[in-house]
Amino acid sequence: MAKVFSAEEVAKHNTAESCWVVLHGAVYDVTEFLPSHPGGSRIILQLAGRDATAEFDPIHPPGTLEDNLPPTAKLGIVDPESLKKLQRQSNTANPSQEAARPPPPLHHLLNLDEIEAVAKTQVSKKCWAYYFSAADDLISKTYNNTVYRSILLRPRVFVDVTKADTTTSILGGAFKLATPLYVSPAAMARLAHPDGEAGIAKGISRFGAMQLVSHNASMSPEQIVADAKPDQIFGWQLYVQNARAKSEAMLARIAKLPQYKCIVLTLDAPVPSKREHDEKAALEAELLIEASKSEEEKEKAKKRPDSNSGVGQQLFFGTAADLTWDTTLPWLAKHTKLPIVLKGIQTHEDVYLAAQYAKKHPGTVKAVILSNHGGRSLDTAPPAVHTLLECKKYCPEVFDIIEIWVDGGIRRGTDVVKALCLGAKAVGVGRAALYGLGAGGWKGVERTFEILQGEIQTCMKMMGAKDISELGPRFINSRMVERDIFDGGAGLDRTGLWTSRAAKL
Repeated sequence: MAKVFSAEEVAKHNTAESCWVVLHGAVYDVTEFLPSHPGGSRIILQLAGRDATAEFDPIHPPGTLEDNLPPTAKLGIVDPESLKKLQRQSNTANPSQEAARPPPPLHHLLNLDEIEAVAKTQVSKKCWAYYFSAADDLISKTYNNTVYRSILLRPRVFVDVTKADTTTSILGGAFKLATPLYVSPAAMARLAHPDGEAGIAKGISRFGAMQLVSHNASMSPEQIVADAKPDQIFGWQLYVQNARAKSEAMLARIAKLPQYKCIVLTLDAPVPSKREHDEKAALEAELLIEASKSEEEKEKAKKRPDSNSGVGQQLFFGTAADLTWDTTLPWLAKHTKLPIVLKGIQTHEDVYLAAQYAKKHPGTVKAVILSNHGGRSLDTAPPAVHTLLECKKYCPEVFDIIEIWVDGGIRRGTDVVKALCLGAKAVGVGRAALYGLGAGGWKGVERTFEILQGEIQTCMKMMGAKDISELGPRFINSRMVERDIFDGGAGLDRTGLWTSRAAKL
């Protein structure tokens, strides 16, 4: 029979030397786990001696406790009456926001800006800060979208556009999609709504869209695809870990799930970036928790070694920064038979290298995603549109070797069509899916894709394009953007595999 602890006994264990927490009514001793916690020890110590369920659940997939704690860490259960006391303490430390106003009916929301505005009123401050945040001054995040406004459309007339077919195929024609619109890896979906990543899958299912699942998903890979339609396509994002065995174990796990059709190796975030909205929200939460503590507890807190950080910083703990063309891709090919997609390419030189690698190693790299991580990694990094235009100018042959996908800044169906006209094979949205969840769970995601898919089809009909294959550069005028792209020459070694990374003056 499980041992029963009182709230008072649990509350005594609130230091780095003896740290207990309550999760779902069970009492855990996490003292030994503190040094290895991916988010650092301080985030746990802030909740030491308390009920941490509300903080734990939205950002940890099922099985996290079992995977990281020995059975002996579970000490027993907390007395139900004492649990109520702990919950009151937790509520005092983390006061809830004012009750959110009921959201308007989803069909009243006509564009992604309106969905985002509603989501902001429904989710927690912590959630909003994490989703909205981007690196430094948010310049890349903003420009990702505004750059599309500088590309003009060139409609043709006297074309029968009774129908507009958005069907396409990816990964060398291996998989058919009903739309080129896909969901980019978007972490911590359950922060927005309990439906989580499975809700995103359900919301996009009737559109025949692909979902790339985040390495930092708040649900397990199995949960996310459990109720998916038989023909639904998923990809799994991989952040290579310093402890390679962890990455290898996850790749083996994904290999057992036939719904996952590719591995998306993310390259544009080798280290955590500075996301001030996210970090500020964490600091404010820390102040609230510290204010509820005794003077003795505050003194102990001052001695804790690690600094506070936002959700984004916590998620990057353990991510490898030593990836190279020579070592990482051969290692990955050894541990997966799935097609590899390289995410986070931001220059034509690296697209060219990826294409050369694909030629030399058939069956490995099948696509690249031009992306600056939604502006969340390096501020003032170029938008995907710039890199697309660089490729067309300096190495157009790459479009015949590998597929080029893009993400970042998509707010309208016209943005999707413009990217397709520039040579993109597929176009992704990340925050939009999360905001849809926040606005209305899986139905909010469905409404998001309903809006975008409708705008894509309307745009194609207005331009005189009957299907995706007809889209091309003559449907757009990108001159205003072309003048701003990199103008330092191709810098490519076309005689061999690798290009010199040295700057050429």
